[in-house]
Amino acid sequence: MDVHVAIQRRRAYRSLEPVEITTDLVHDLATCSSLAPSCFNKQPWRYVFVFGSNRLAELHDALSKGNEWCRDASLIVAVYSRHDYDCEITGREYYLFDTGLSVGLMIMRATELGLVAHPIAGFDEEAVKKILAIPDEMKVITLVMVGRHAASPTPNLSQKQTETEGRRPERLPVDEFVRIVS
Repeated sequence: MDVHVAIQRRRAYRSLEPVEITTDLVHDLATCSSLAPSCFNKQPWRYVFVFGSNRLAELHDALSKGNEWCRDASLIVAVYSRHDYDCEITGREYYLFDTGLSVGLMIMRATELGLVAHPIAGFDEEAVKKILAIPDEMKVITLVMVGRHAASPTPNLSQKQTETEGRRPERLPVDEFVRIVS
């Protein structure tokens, strides 16, 4: 799949159906994410890939209300880092930006493989750290839900989520966020 096609096809779907998760798939996603650029190649990202049913069930307890649909994910990837893992140049901390680039590559690879990789913000960070033994000094940046897009809305979606599942959310027109200087 061409990168442009993957970008166009990528969606943050919530209707997920099970997909087989293998260590080969995990390695593939991790390897692709590791190729992201980072300040002085410091590679600040850290991941925990969770796909055992017992551990997934534990993580479900850390999800915020409204994220019941995440229970249908076959894989949850906890993404974390800390500021001193990356550059700080004149007060600009790069660890969040660089980790986001890494997650973006993971999402593109998942899309290429016909999967949905949907990052979320609705979770209890302290609970996630405890469940996954992530050190206290780390920042859990996001959880990425991975599964296959279900053909029809799944029961764990709210009414609003069901309504928006079928159409891509509006994007800002390019001229609203781009300024060209020549």
